[in-house]
Amino acid sequence: MLNKQQIRHCLDTFEEMFPEAECELTHSNPFELLVAVVLSAQATDALVNKVTPQLFEKYKKPEDYIAVPLEELQDDIKRIGLYRNKAKNIKKLSQTLVEKFNGEVPPTKKELESLAGVGRKTANVVASVAFDEPAIAVDTHVERVSKRLALCRWKDSVLEVEKTLMRKIPVEEWSVTHHRMIFFGRYHCKAQRPNCEECPLLFLCREGQKRMKKKEKS
Repeated sequence: MLNKQQIRHCLDTFEEMFPEAECELTHSNPFELLVAVVLSAQATDALVNKVTPQLFEKYKKPEDYIAVPLEELQDDIKRIGLYRNKAKNIKKLSQTLVEKFNGEVPPTKKELESLAGVGRKTANVVASVAFDEPAIAVDTHVERVSKRLALCRWKDSVLEVEKTLMRKIPVEEWSVTHHRMIFFGRYHCKAQRPNCEECPLLFLCREGQKRMKKKEKS
């Protein structure tokens, strides 16, 4: 596990590499962001961004999703994985927004998690991006980077990773660090072919050092 000084170096490096990191899901308001994040589960942001322009042109508010037949909504998002279940959840969460929240997306994580298809990660993203609430959403990139760099333990669950990062990173840096770690994992420390050769954090990364030794031997 890294010490405080090493963690600070990682955070500063993430900032140097990806100073403009932000949510890459296309949206223009909290409701569009909520729908986009629900659609992004087990799907890439790039794929979701190909579907949402037409979707958001057709559906402007929760009532629009409630009114449309389920089969039609499924057809509108069928390019995205798990589209049947996601269509059901979007209709359900839209119904809840109208019935309990006057058609508005609630700002707190607890309220967001009461919506269909919205788990802890989705709630963290929406609360952070749409309402500036400090949060660290642990997706596959954040989890991978955290474990490779020993910011947490290999055996940690997603929730344990989140709690560890919240404990070790200053609260005012939670949200921006979440985005920078996603970019670091998405564009540099990739799942299959991490760019260890050119990584400024290689000297801290046992995983990367092991990979480099294997390459040298082969």
